[in-house]
Amino acid sequence: MTLQLLHSACMIKQSPRHSTYRPLKVPALLFFGLSAVCLLVLFFQAVLGDTSLDVVLRPIAWLVSLDTQAALDTLSSAAEVVAAVLAIAITVVAIVVELAATRYSHQITRLFLREPVNLAVLGIFVVTTVQCIWIAAALDSSGPHAVLPQAGFAITLTLVTLCLLLLIPYIYFVFAFLSPISVIDKICRDAYRMVLRARASSIKHNQERVEEAIDELQDVARSAIQQSDRGIAIAAVNALAGFVIDYVQIRDELPNEWFDMSRGVAEDADFIALAPETIATIEDQGIWVERKVFRRYLSLMGQAAMRERDVANLIGINTQRIATGFSGNRPWLLDLSISVFNSYLRETINAGDRRTAYYLMNQYRLIAEWLLVNGQGKKCEEVADYLRIYGQYAHNTGASFLLESAAFYVMRLVEKAIQEKSDSLDALLDCLLNLDIEIKEENVELQESSLLGVRRAQVQLATLFLMHGDDTRAKRIARDLRGERFERLERLRQIMLADDREQFWELSDLGVNFQYLPVERRIYLDPLFELIRESY
Repeated sequence: MTLQLLHSACMIKQSPRHSTYRPLKVPALLFFGLSAVCLLVLFFQAVLGDTSLDVVLRPIAWLVSLDTQAALDTLSSAAEVVAAVLAIAITVVAIVVELAATRYSHQITRLFLREPVNLAVLGIFVVTTVQCIWIAAALDSSGPHAVLPQAGFAITLTLVTLCLLLLIPYIYFVFAFLSPISVIDKICRDAYRMVLRARASSIKHNQERVEEAIDELQDVARSAIQQSDRGIAIAAVNALAGFVIDYVQIRDELPNEWFDMSRGVAEDADFIALAPETIATIEDQGIWVERKVFRRYLSLMGQAAMRERDVANLIGINTQRIATGFSGNRPWLLDLSISVFNSYLRETINAGDRRTAYYLMNQYRLIAEWLLVNGQGKKCEEVADYLRIYGQYAHNTGASFLLESAAFYVMRLVEKAIQEKSDSLDALLDCLLNLDIEIKEENVELQESSLLGVRRAQVQLATLFLMHGDDTRAKRIARDLRGERFERLERLRQIMLADDREQFWELSDLGVNFQYLPVERRIYLDPLFELIRESY
């Protein structure tokens, strides 16, 4: 019997340092057992004399010569020992399981009871105890015609030895089994197995099990966030993404009944409040699994904002990877990813977590760049417009830095459009120039901190157009800038000329310095400002 835990095929690769316990391998168990046997033989040889080796060298003769009363006494003691050891093992296991279930997920108890290794080991203890009692009762009635009347004693003694040898490896296995990473692994594997079985067995039962598994993974992540256990929260977030990735790759092989929400899926907490039209759309697209996972991601985003930002950032990264890696021929997955990114931004802006929102905008920008490269310019324009909307929304809530961030990322999209020679170039430029349109009429003092970053992005982009000889678009930006006070633009010019730090001067996830202008583009600042003067 092996106590080795299998790694899940549906989880994104995780670092070994997350695992607190590692299961004993088969060679370790064999070494442990052989060591115990060797020590026993040495004990017989050194203490009891050479004749004691008859049990090894001539086992049948030893059994025939065994005294019945001595065997009865041995079995009585063995039964007490095994029963005591079983009681200790059950007590320790019950306490550990309850502590793990309380801290992470109540489903840990169910997983533990369903584990075959637990049932096998505890079963061996129980069978051995019963065997001791019955053999002791039957030993006196052994008939004289039995070929080996003490064989039952030998078998029972072997079982007792096995139980005692299994105790330490089993306790080690229990701790390994109940480590959070192992629990996450098992939940994910069970969910994937339920999806595979949907082709041959009860669809409704498997749907419910998959829903439960997704909720369990979210529960583990939520509990870990509340207790500031970042490693476990990251493992659960990765497991959800890994499950979606594996599921998307096999979903075309699933029967049509799997996507039928009327079997009970619509009664799930994530769907029960949806309008009938929305339910019908989800059912037509067959995306109830993906939507449920992203709903759990959104819930975790709200909990991680301002608390565990690394976890929130990872949710954005995984969503971006799913969108760019697996939605090439799955437009429904792309639309779902865009919708959830919009929800992420609103959630983090409302929570006041500017740092996470800034990071999410960058992941959103990567999706838009992927769309440009893959010839989906209209979708890229849609994402750029969402960046504009949420940048303005953040400004209205007092987070003007995010408006500046949106301007920078839209500028990067325009630069990518130039590189890809995309037809969406002008539409993306319109988005950048209209980024501040709703706040241009505000008090100048209020514009000082909010519009200056937008203007800087526009100036930086204009130098790129001039470098590529695109005077028409550069003049268009210059005309848009003429409504700005010239002394403020001049101050921007001096900052960009003086700042040689391409990376931000504080420890940051992205490390981007918004004020930095590449050296080869600085020579175009003077021609640009001439165009600006001419436009006044």
